[in-house]
Amino acid sequence: MLEVLATGPLATVQDLGRPGLADIGVGPSGAADRGALRLANRLLGNDEGAAAVEVTFGGLELRAHRAVTVAVTGAPCPVAVDGRSAAVNAPVRLAAGARLRLGTPGTGLRSYLAVRGGLDVEPVLGSRATDVLAGLGPDPLAPGTRLPVGPPPERFPVVDVAPVPAHPAGELVLRVHPGPRDDWFTEDALRALLTSRYEVTADCDRVGMKLAGPELPRRRTDELPSEGMVSGALQVPPSSRPTLFLADHPVTGGYPVIAVVTAADVDKAAQAPPGQRIRFRAASTRRTA
Repeated sequence: MLEVLATGPLATVQDLGRPGLADIGVGPSGAADRGALRLANRLLGNDEGAAAVEVTFGGLELRAHRAVTVAVTGAPCPVAVDGRSAAVNAPVRLAAGARLRLGTPGTGLRSYLAVRGGLDVEPVLGSRATDVLAGLGPDPLAPGTRLPVGPPPERFPVVDVAPVPAHPAGELVLRVHPGPRDDWFTEDALRALLTSRYEVTADCDRVGMKLAGPELPRRRTDELPSEGMVSGALQVPPSSRPTLFLADHPVTGGYPVIAVVTAADVDKAAQAPPGQRIRFRAASTRRTA
């Protein structure tokens, strides 16, 4: 059992989500930075999708009720065990009664705390992920929350520390595929998207992030019927400035999507804090009719 003492701005339980349920109106949810979750679990010998804690901008504090092994990945942050520094991207042993605290990351936004055995909270529709938009899964963590830990896996971790590239503190480059509604936009809009700099605004969460930057004017002004949305979609509302959808995005939307960030780069986008500068680059040649 892990007892939550403090949470910081937001801490939720996440795994790899609920894929394949969009036809019944359920989004995938899951870890915003899936690669960081997978790494934390590999360091502990867990299945890659074992449930862990996603921590937004530090501040999480826990007490271990029994001896456990944990790993912190994602946005690199100061880690302290009973006041002593501990490593990120490496297994860390907590004795029974030990207190672990995550500080504020210097770069990036979301850190992941996994425990050997995974968090054994009650699954909903096959997943232990908290979907903040749909209200599915466990509630966001609060002081006093107790998190049961599952039985440890049979195999033992074989990596002492994982070398992980630093998150960029300056400009972040994200690759995009054009469409599916790029034909609704002017050539100037498409050019602006791929040559201009955008900035993450304070209006960002697990659902998505609104971006400040050049307007993306539409060629067509008629209404678009609602259609399916995916993580990484760059939807352009009437403001003509894009919103980038993340893990808890709605399953449908009625504004055109000018481009979609590649699956590999959605993890990078999820680590972008407010104020981060972003540029988009074409991942492939534009479709031809």
